[in-house]
Amino acid sequence: MGCSSCSTGKDGQPKGCKNNGTCGTDGCNKLTVFDWLSNMSLPNGEKPFDCIEVRFKNSRKEFFRNSENLSLSIGDVVATQAQSGHDIGMVTLTGELVKVQMKKKNEDYTNEELPKVYRKASQKDIDIWQKCRDREAEIQKRSRELAIALNLQMKLSDVEFQGDGSKATFYYTAEERVDFRQLIKDMAKAFGIRIEMRQIGYRQEAQRLGGIGSCGRELCCSTWLTDFRSVSTSAARYQQLSLNPQKLAGQCGKLKCCLNYELDVYLDALKDFPASDTKIITEKGVALCQKVDIFKATLWFCYKDDWANWHALSKEQVNILLEKNKKNEKISGLEEYAILPSEEKEKEKVFENVVGQDSLTRFDRPKQSKNNRNKKRKPNPNGNPNANNEGQKGRNNEQQKVKPNRPKAKKPQAQNESGTPDNQQNKTANNPKRNNKRRNNKKRPTNNG
Repeated sequence: MGCSSCSTGKDGQPKGCKNNGTCGTDGCNKLTVFDWLSNMSLPNGEKPFDCIEVRFKNSRKEFFRNSENLSLSIGDVVATQAQSGHDIGMVTLTGELVKVQMKKKNEDYTNEELPKVYRKASQKDIDIWQKCRDREAEIQKRSRELAIALNLQMKLSDVEFQGDGSKATFYYTAEERVDFRQLIKDMAKAFGIRIEMRQIGYRQEAQRLGGIGSCGRELCCSTWLTDFRSVSTSAARYQQLSLNPQKLAGQCGKLKCCLNYELDVYLDALKDFPASDTKIITEKGVALCQKVDIFKATLWFCYKDDWANWHALSKEQVNILLEKNKKNEKISGLEEYAILPSEEKEKEKVFENVVGQDSLTRFDRPKQSKNNRNKKRKPNPNGNPNANNEGQKGRNNEQQKVKPNRPKAKKPQAQNESGTPDNQQNKTANNPKRNNKRRNNKKRPTNNG
Protein backbone atom coordinates (compact mmCIF):
# COMPACT_ATOMS: atom_id res chain seq x y z
CA MET A 1 0.00 0.00 0.00
CA GLY A 2 2.27 2.74 -1.22
CA CYS A 3 1.72 5.63 -3.60
CA SER A 4 4.13 7.16 -6.09
CA SER A 5 5.16 9.89 -3.62
CA CYS A 6 6.11 7.32 -0.94
CA SER A 7 9.28 6.28 -2.79
CA THR A 8 12.77 6.45 -1.30
CA GLY A 9 14.64 9.73 -1.23
CA LYS A 10 18.34 10.48 -1.10
CA ASP A 11 20.77 7.92 0.34
CA GLY A 12 18.05 5.28 0.41
CA GLN A 13 16.03 7.03 3.13
CA PRO A 14 12.21 6.85 2.93
CA LYS A 15 10.70 9.95 1.45
CA GLY A 16 7.04 9.53 2.35
CA CYS A 17 4.08 11.73 1.50
CA LYS A 18 3.65 12.78 5.18
CA ASN A 19 -0.14 12.71 4.89
CA ASN A 20 -0.74 9.83 7.33
CA GLY A 21 -2.49 7.58 4.84
CA THR A 22 -4.57 10.30 3.13
CA CYS A 23 -2.33 11.30 0.24
CA GLY A 24 -3.70 12.87 -2.91
CA THR A 25 -2.99 9.87 -5.14
CA ASP A 26 -5.21 7.60 -2.98
CA GLY A 27 -2.55 4.88 -3.08
CA CYS A 28 -1.68 4.55 0.63
CA ASN A 29 -5.15 5.10 2.04
CA LYS A 30 -6.47 2.48 4.46
CA LEU A 31 -10.11 3.29 3.59
CA THR A 32 -9.82 2.64 -0.14
CA VAL A 33 -12.79 0.59 -1.40
CA PHE A 34 -12.67 -1.79 -4.35
CA ASP A 35 -15.64 -1.28 -6.66
CA TRP A 36 -16.38 -4.83 -7.81
CA LEU A 37 -19.46 -3.63 -9.72
CA SER A 38 -17.54 -1.22 -11.96
CA ASN A 39 -17.48 -3.56 -14.99
CA MET A 40 -21.19 -4.42 -14.75
CA SER A 41 -23.94 -2.44 -16.44
CA LEU A 42 -27.30 -1.65 -14.87
CA PRO A 43 -30.52 -3.22 -16.15
CA ASN A 44 -32.43 -1.33 -18.82
CA GLY A 45 -34.49 1.56 -17.58
CA GLU A 46 -32.82 1.79 -14.16
CA LYS A 47 -31.02 4.95 -13.13
CA PRO A 48 -27.73 4.84 -11.21
CA PHE A 49 -27.80 5.61 -7.50
CA ASP A 50 -27.41 9.36 -7.03
CA CYS A 51 -25.34 9.31 -3.79
CA ILE A 52 -21.56 9.15 -3.50
CA GLU A 53 -19.09 8.55 -0.69
CA VAL A 54 -16.41 11.22 -0.10
CA ARG A 55 -13.34 10.88 2.10
CA PHE A 56 -11.67 13.74 3.94
CA LYS A 57 -8.58 13.84 6.15
CA ASN A 58 -7.80 10.65 8.11
CA SER A 59 -10.80 8.35 8.63
CA ARG A 60 -13.63 10.85 8.12
CA LYS A 61 -16.09 9.75 5.44
CA GLU A 62 -19.45 11.29 4.57
CA PHE A 63 -22.21 10.68 2.04
CA PHE A 64 -23.41 13.34 -0.41
CA ARG A 65 -26.17 13.49 -2.99
CA ASN A 66 -25.19 14.05 -6.60
CA SER A 67 -28.18 16.21 -7.50
CA GLU A 68 -26.42 17.76 -10.53
CA ASN A 69 -25.87 14.31 -12.13
CA LEU A 70 -22.13 14.89 -12.48
CA SER A 71 -20.10 12.12 -14.10
CA LEU A 72 -17.92 11.18 -11.14
CA SER A 73 -15.54 8.29 -10.64
CA ILE A 74 -13.35 7.05 -7.80
CA GLY A 75 -10.41 9.41 -7.20
CA ASP A 76 -12.06 12.65 -8.37
CA VAL A 77 -11.61 15.72 -6.15
CA VAL A 78 -14.94 17.45 -5.55
CA ALA A 79 -16.26 20.51 -3.73
CA THR A 80 -18.98 19.53 -1.26
CA GLN A 81 -21.49 21.37 0.88
CA ALA A 82 -20.50 22.40 4.41
CA GLN A 83 -22.15 24.32 7.24
CA SER A 84 -20.54 27.50 5.97
CA GLY A 85 -18.64 27.68 2.72
CA HIS A 86 -17.51 24.49 0.99
CA ASP A 87 -15.17 21.59 1.70
CA ILE A 88 -12.79 19.65 -0.54
CA GLY A 89 -12.73 15.84 -0.54
CA MET A 90 -12.01 12.82 -2.69
CA VAL A 91 -14.60 10.44 -4.12
CA THR A 92 -14.07 6.90 -2.79
CA LEU A 93 -17.20 5.09 -3.97
CA THR A 94 -20.02 5.50 -6.46
CA GLY A 95 -22.97 3.49 -7.68
CA GLU A 96 -24.91 0.75 -5.94
CA LEU A 97 -22.18 -0.02 -3.41
CA VAL A 98 -22.85 3.37 -1.78
CA LYS A 99 -26.33 2.12 -0.86
CA VAL A 100 -24.77 -0.94 0.79
CA GLN A 101 -22.37 1.25 2.78
CA MET A 102 -25.18 3.55 3.91
CA LYS A 103 -27.22 0.57 5.12
CA LYS A 104 -24.18 -0.70 7.01
CA LYS A 105 -23.73 2.65 8.77
CA ASN A 106 -27.47 3.09 9.40
CA GLU A 107 -27.79 6.06 7.05
CA ASP A 108 -31.14 6.79 5.39
CA TYR A 109 -30.42 6.90 1.64
CA THR A 110 -33.96 8.15 0.93
CA ASN A 111 -33.37 11.30 2.98
CA GLU A 112 -33.49 14.34 0.71
CA GLU A 113 -31.72 16.54 3.26
CA LEU A 114 -28.35 14.96 2.58
CA PRO A 115 -25.61 17.51 1.76
CA LYS A 116 -24.94 18.02 -1.93
CA VAL A 117 -21.97 17.93 -4.25
CA TYR A 118 -21.40 21.32 -5.84
CA ARG A 119 -18.90 20.60 -8.62
CA LYS A 120 -15.60 19.05 -9.49
CA ALA A 121 -12.82 20.94 -7.76
CA SER A 122 -10.98 23.45 -9.93
CA GLN A 123 -7.24 24.01 -9.81
CA LYS A 124 -7.77 27.12 -7.68
CA ASP A 125 -9.75 25.09 -5.12
CA ILE A 126 -7.01 22.44 -4.98
CA ASP A 127 -4.27 25.07 -4.50
CA ILE A 128 -6.12 26.66 -1.55
CA TRP A 129 -6.73 23.21 -0.07
CA GLN A 130 -3.03 22.27 -0.31
CA LYS A 131 -1.93 25.56 1.30
CA CYS A 132 -4.26 24.93 4.22
CA ARG A 133 -2.95 21.39 4.63
CA ASP A 134 0.62 22.71 4.74
CA ARG A 135 -0.26 25.13 7.57
CA GLU A 136 -1.69 22.44 9.85
CA ALA A 137 1.60 21.42 11.52
CA GLU A 138 2.58 25.00 12.33
CA ILE A 139 -0.87 25.90 13.70
CA GLN A 140 -0.96 22.73 15.80
CA LYS A 141 2.36 23.63 17.43
CA ARG A 142 1.22 27.20 18.14
CA SER A 143 -2.12 26.06 19.58
CA ARG A 144 -0.35 23.72 21.99
CA GLU A 145 1.76 26.63 23.23
CA LEU A 146 -1.39 28.67 23.87
CA ALA A 147 -2.99 25.76 25.79
CA ILE A 148 0.12 25.34 27.96
CA ALA A 149 0.16 29.07 28.71
CA LEU A 150 -3.42 28.82 30.02
CA ASN A 151 -2.58 25.68 32.11
CA LEU A 152 -5.28 23.59 30.43
CA GLN A 153 -5.16 19.84 31.09
CA MET A 154 -5.72 18.80 27.49
CA LYS A 155 -3.74 17.48 24.54
CA LEU A 156 -4.28 18.84 21.04
CA SER A 157 -3.58 15.85 18.83
CA ASP A 158 -4.65 16.91 15.33
CA VAL A 159 -5.88 19.84 13.23
CA GLU A 160 -8.11 19.60 10.16
CA PHE A 161 -8.78 22.57 7.86
CA GLN A 162 -11.90 23.02 5.81
CA GLY A 163 -11.34 23.01 2.06
CA ASP A 164 -11.87 26.76 1.60
CA GLY A 165 -9.61 27.62 4.59
CA SER A 166 -12.32 29.47 6.55
CA LYS A 167 -12.54 27.00 9.45
CA ALA A 168 -10.27 24.64 11.40
CA THR A 169 -11.31 21.73 13.61
CA PHE A 170 -9.03 20.93 16.57
CA TYR A 171 -9.18 17.38 17.95
CA TYR A 172 -8.14 17.00 21.59
CA THR A 173 -8.11 14.43 24.40
CA ALA A 174 -8.67 15.16 28.08
CA GLU A 175 -9.43 13.13 31.17
CA GLU A 176 -11.75 15.71 32.67
CA ARG A 177 -13.97 18.52 31.44
CA VAL A 178 -11.97 21.50 30.14
CA ASP A 179 -13.06 25.15 29.92
CA PHE A 180 -11.43 26.26 26.66
CA ARG A 181 -13.42 29.44 25.99
CA GLN A 182 -10.40 31.68 26.47
CA LEU A 183 -8.32 29.33 24.31
CA ILE A 184 -10.77 29.68 21.41
CA LYS A 185 -10.58 33.47 21.64
CA ASP A 186 -6.78 33.43 21.62
CA MET A 187 -6.59 31.03 18.68
CA ALA A 188 -9.18 32.97 16.64
CA LYS A 189 -7.18 36.15 17.21
CA ALA A 190 -3.85 34.48 16.34
CA PHE A 191 -4.97 32.53 13.25
CA GLY A 192 -7.84 34.63 11.91
CA ILE A 193 -10.15 31.68 11.27
CA ARG A 194 -13.20 30.10 12.86
CA ILE A 195 -12.36 27.49 15.51
CA GLU A 196 -14.17 24.26 16.35
CA MET A 197 -13.07 22.05 19.25
CA ARG A 198 -13.93 18.34 19.11
CA GLN A 199 -13.05 15.87 21.85
CA ILE A 200 -12.03 12.34 20.84
CA GLY A 201 -11.05 9.20 22.75
CA TYR A 202 -7.57 7.80 23.20
CA ARG A 203 -8.17 5.09 20.62
CA GLN A 204 -9.25 7.64 18.02
CA GLU A 205 -6.12 9.62 18.83
CA ALA A 206 -3.90 6.59 18.18
CA GLN A 207 -5.82 5.97 14.97
CA ARG A 208 -5.09 9.48 13.73
CA LEU A 209 -1.45 9.67 14.79
CA GLY A 210 -0.40 6.08 14.01
CA GLY A 211 2.61 4.25 15.44
CA ILE A 212 4.34 0.91 15.90
CA GLY A 213 2.86 -1.72 18.20
CA SER A 214 4.64 -4.20 20.48
CA CYS A 215 4.44 -6.79 17.67
CA GLY A 216 6.71 -4.63 15.49
CA ARG A 217 4.02 -3.75 12.94
CA GLU A 218 1.93 -0.65 12.37
CA LEU A 219 -1.09 -0.17 14.56
CA CYS A 220 -4.19 -2.00 13.38
CA CYS A 221 -6.38 1.05 13.96
CA SER A 222 -4.19 3.21 11.69
CA THR A 223 -3.91 0.66 8.85
CA TRP A 224 -7.06 -1.44 8.41
CA LEU A 225 -9.28 -1.46 11.54
CA THR A 226 -12.25 0.87 11.15
CA ASP A 227 -14.49 0.04 14.12
CA PHE A 228 -13.56 -0.22 17.80
CA ARG A 229 -15.09 -2.99 19.86
CA SER A 230 -15.00 -3.11 23.63
CA VAL A 231 -12.17 -5.22 25.08
CA SER A 232 -12.39 -6.61 28.62
CA THR A 233 -9.89 -8.34 30.87
CA SER A 234 -11.93 -11.56 30.59
CA ALA A 235 -10.50 -11.94 27.05
CA ALA A 236 -7.03 -12.20 28.58
CA ARG A 237 -8.25 -14.67 31.22
CA TYR A 238 -9.78 -17.00 28.63
CA GLN A 239 -6.50 -16.98 26.69
CA GLN A 240 -4.53 -17.60 29.93
CA LEU A 241 -2.44 -14.44 29.59
CA SER A 242 -0.76 -12.76 32.52
CA LEU A 243 -2.85 -9.85 33.74
CA ASN A 244 -0.02 -7.35 33.38
CA PRO A 245 -1.43 -3.94 32.35
CA GLN A 246 1.86 -2.90 30.76
CA LYS A 247 1.79 -5.87 28.35
CA LEU A 248 -1.96 -5.87 27.69
CA ALA A 249 -2.20 -2.12 26.97
CA GLY A 250 -1.49 -0.62 23.57
CA GLN A 251 -0.22 2.78 22.44
CA CYS A 252 -3.51 4.38 23.45
CA GLY A 253 -3.25 3.14 27.04
CA LYS A 254 -6.32 0.92 26.64
CA LEU A 255 -6.47 -2.85 26.23
CA LYS A 256 -5.18 -4.04 22.86
CA CYS A 257 -7.76 -4.65 20.16
CA CYS A 258 -5.92 -7.81 19.09
CA LEU A 259 -7.07 -9.57 22.29
CA ASN A 260 -10.41 -10.10 20.56
CA TYR A 261 -8.97 -11.63 17.38
CA GLU A 262 -8.53 -15.21 18.68
CA LEU A 263 -11.02 -15.06 21.52
CA ASP A 264 -13.74 -17.00 19.64
CA VAL A 265 -11.31 -19.88 18.95
CA TYR A 266 -10.43 -20.13 22.63
CA LEU A 267 -14.08 -20.04 23.66
CA ASP A 268 -14.88 -22.89 21.29
CA ALA A 269 -11.96 -24.93 22.61
CA LEU A 270 -12.96 -24.33 26.24
CA LYS A 271 -16.49 -25.68 25.76
CA ASP A 272 -15.37 -29.29 26.28
CA PHE A 273 -12.84 -28.43 29.01
CA PRO A 274 -13.71 -28.84 32.67
CA ALA A 275 -13.61 -25.71 34.76
CA SER A 276 -10.26 -24.53 36.09
CA ASP A 277 -11.47 -24.85 39.71
CA THR A 278 -12.47 -28.53 39.45
CA LYS A 279 -11.62 -30.95 42.26
CA ILE A 280 -11.06 -34.69 42.01
CA ILE A 281 -11.69 -36.71 45.16
CA THR A 282 -9.42 -39.75 45.58
CA GLU A 283 -8.46 -42.09 48.42
CA LYS A 284 -5.18 -40.19 48.87
CA GLY A 285 -6.98 -36.88 49.21
CA VAL A 286 -8.51 -34.05 47.20
CA ALA A 287 -6.69 -33.09 44.00
CA LEU A 288 -6.88 -29.49 42.76
CA CYS A 289 -6.36 -28.18 39.21
CA GLN A 290 -3.22 -26.07 38.93
CA LYS A 291 -2.70 -25.51 35.20
CA VAL A 292 -4.60 -25.92 31.92
CA ASP A 293 -3.04 -26.23 28.45
CA ILE A 294 -5.67 -25.75 25.77
CA PHE A 295 -3.52 -26.72 22.78
CA LYS A 296 -2.29 -29.98 24.32
CA ALA A 297 -5.70 -30.68 25.94
CA THR A 298 -3.92 -31.40 29.22
CA LEU A 299 -4.68 -30.47 32.84
CA TRP A 300 -2.27 -30.66 35.77
CA PHE A 301 -3.50 -31.70 39.21
CA CYS A 302 -1.82 -32.01 42.58
CA TYR A 303 -2.93 -33.24 45.98
CA LYS A 304 -3.91 -30.76 48.62
CA ASP A 305 -1.15 -31.96 50.94
CA ASP A 306 1.50 -32.36 48.22
CA TRP A 307 1.90 -29.17 46.21
CA ALA A 308 5.26 -30.10 44.72
CA ASN A 309 4.22 -33.13 42.65
CA TRP A 310 1.92 -32.39 39.71
CA HIS A 311 0.17 -35.06 37.67
CA ALA A 312 -0.71 -34.43 34.00
CA LEU A 313 -4.11 -35.73 32.90
CA SER A 314 -5.77 -35.51 29.53
CA LYS A 315 -9.10 -33.77 29.08
CA GLU A 316 -10.94 -37.05 28.52
CA GLN A 317 -9.45 -38.65 31.64
CA VAL A 318 -10.51 -35.73 33.81
CA ASN A 319 -14.08 -35.93 32.53
CA ILE A 320 -14.13 -39.69 33.29
CA LEU A 321 -12.86 -39.13 36.84
CA LEU A 322 -15.43 -36.40 37.47
CA GLU A 323 -18.22 -38.74 36.37
CA LYS A 324 -16.93 -41.40 38.78
CA ASN A 325 -17.00 -38.84 41.60
CA LYS A 326 -20.61 -38.05 40.79
CA LYS A 327 -21.45 -41.78 41.02
CA ASN A 328 -19.51 -42.06 44.34
CA GLU A 329 -17.07 -44.55 42.85
CA LYS A 330 -13.71 -44.92 44.56
CA ILE A 331 -10.56 -43.65 42.84
CA SER A 332 -7.31 -44.97 44.24
CA GLY A 333 -5.10 -42.13 42.97
CA LEU A 334 -4.07 -39.96 40.07
CA GLU A 335 -0.91 -41.96 39.41
CA GLU A 336 -2.85 -44.61 37.51
CA TYR A 337 -4.24 -42.07 35.03
CA ALA A 338 -1.32 -39.65 34.84
CA ILE A 339 0.46 -39.16 31.53
CA LEU A 340 4.07 -40.34 31.62
CA PRO A 341 6.86 -37.98 30.52
CA SER A 342 7.70 -40.30 27.61
CA GLU A 343 4.14 -39.98 26.31
CA GLU A 344 4.38 -36.19 26.52
CA LYS A 345 7.56 -36.22 24.42
CA GLU A 346 5.86 -38.31 21.76
CA LYS A 347 3.08 -35.75 21.56
CA GLU A 348 5.55 -32.90 21.24
CA LYS A 349 7.35 -34.61 18.34
CA VAL A 350 4.22 -34.25 16.22
CA PHE A 351 4.74 -30.49 16.16
CA GLU A 352 8.54 -30.48 15.85
CA ASN A 353 8.96 -31.33 12.17
CA VAL A 354 6.21 -29.16 10.69
CA VAL A 355 8.48 -27.51 8.11
CA GLY A 356 10.39 -30.71 7.37
CA GLN A 357 13.48 -29.78 9.37
CA ASP A 358 15.15 -31.26 12.40
CA SER A 359 14.51 -29.88 15.83
CA LEU A 360 18.08 -28.52 15.92
CA THR A 361 19.31 -26.85 12.76
CA ARG A 362 22.89 -26.01 11.97
CA PHE A 363 22.29 -22.48 13.20
CA ASP A 364 21.14 -23.70 16.63
CA ARG A 365 24.18 -25.89 17.31
CA PRO A 366 27.05 -24.18 19.20
CA LYS A 367 30.17 -23.41 17.20
CA GLN A 368 33.33 -25.44 17.85
CA SER A 369 36.90 -24.27 17.59
CA LYS A 370 39.44 -26.10 15.49
CA ASN A 371 41.11 -27.61 18.55
CA ASN A 372 37.81 -28.96 19.86
CA ARG A 373 36.98 -30.45 16.48
CA ASN A 374 40.23 -32.41 16.48
CA LYS A 375 39.66 -33.61 20.05
CA LYS A 376 36.12 -34.81 19.40
CA ARG A 377 37.01 -37.00 16.42
CA LYS A 378 35.85 -40.56 16.75
CA PRO A 379 38.66 -43.13 17.10
CA ASN A 380 39.23 -45.40 14.14
CA PRO A 381 38.19 -49.00 14.90
CA ASN A 382 41.24 -50.34 13.02
CA GLY A 383 43.58 -48.53 15.38
CA ASN A 384 45.18 -46.16 12.85
CA PRO A 385 44.66 -42.53 13.99
CA ASN A 386 45.62 -41.11 10.59
CA ALA A 387 43.19 -43.24 8.59
CA ASN A 388 40.56 -40.45 8.51
CA ASN A 389 43.01 -37.63 7.88
CA GLU A 390 42.06 -35.21 5.14
CA GLY A 391 45.58 -35.20 3.75
CA GLN A 392 45.22 -38.74 2.52
CA LYS A 393 42.95 -37.97 -0.39
CA GLY A 394 42.28 -40.50 -3.09
CA ARG A 395 42.89 -43.50 -0.84
CA ASN A 396 40.20 -45.88 0.27
CA ASN A 397 40.26 -46.99 3.89
CA GLU A 398 39.12 -50.44 2.89
CA GLN A 399 42.05 -50.98 0.47
CA GLN A 400 44.63 -49.44 2.74
CA LYS A 401 46.48 -51.99 4.84
CA VAL A 402 46.89 -50.92 8.41
CA LYS A 403 49.77 -52.29 10.41
CA PRO A 404 49.33 -52.75 14.16
CA ASN A 405 51.29 -50.34 16.34
CA ARG A 406 53.77 -52.54 18.19
CA PRO A 407 56.18 -51.09 20.75
CA LYS A 408 59.79 -51.05 19.50
CA ALA A 409 62.38 -52.94 21.51
CA LYS A 410 65.00 -50.70 23.15
CA LYS A 411 68.65 -51.41 22.37
CA PRO A 412 70.95 -52.04 25.35
CA GLN A 413 73.18 -49.08 26.07
CA ALA A 414 76.85 -49.42 26.86
CA GLN A 415 77.96 -48.11 30.24
CA ASN A 416 81.29 -46.69 31.24
CA GLU A 417 83.24 -47.22 34.48
CA SER A 418 81.17 -44.64 36.47
CA GLY A 419 77.97 -46.47 35.68
CA THR A 420 76.41 -43.74 33.47
CA PRO A 421 75.48 -44.48 29.87
CA ASP A 422 77.96 -43.41 27.23
CA ASN A 423 75.46 -41.47 25.14
CA GLN A 424 74.44 -39.30 28.13
CA GLN A 425 78.03 -38.46 28.87
CA ASN A 426 78.64 -37.53 25.26
CA LYS A 427 75.62 -35.23 25.25
CA THR A 428 76.83 -33.21 28.20
CA ALA A 429 80.35 -33.06 26.84
CA ASN A 430 79.31 -31.92 23.38
CA ASN A 431 76.77 -29.33 24.58
CA PRO A 432 78.55 -25.93 24.98
CA LYS A 433 75.52 -24.20 26.55
CA ARG A 434 75.48 -26.47 29.57
CA ASN A 435 79.23 -26.01 30.06
CA ASN A 436 78.85 -22.20 30.00
CA LYS A 437 76.08 -22.36 32.62
CA ARG A 438 78.30 -24.35 34.93
CA ARG A 439 81.10 -21.81 34.63
CA ASN A 440 78.79 -18.88 35.32
CA ASN A 441 77.36 -20.58 38.40
CA LYS A 442 80.78 -20.61 40.10
CA LYS A 443 81.19 -18.17 42.96
CA ARG A 444 82.77 -14.87 42.05
CA PRO A 445 84.99 -12.89 44.43
CA THR A 446 83.26 -9.93 46.07
CA ASN A 447 84.83 -6.68 47.31
CA ASN A 448 83.76 -6.15 50.88
CA GLY A 449 85.99 -3.10 51.35
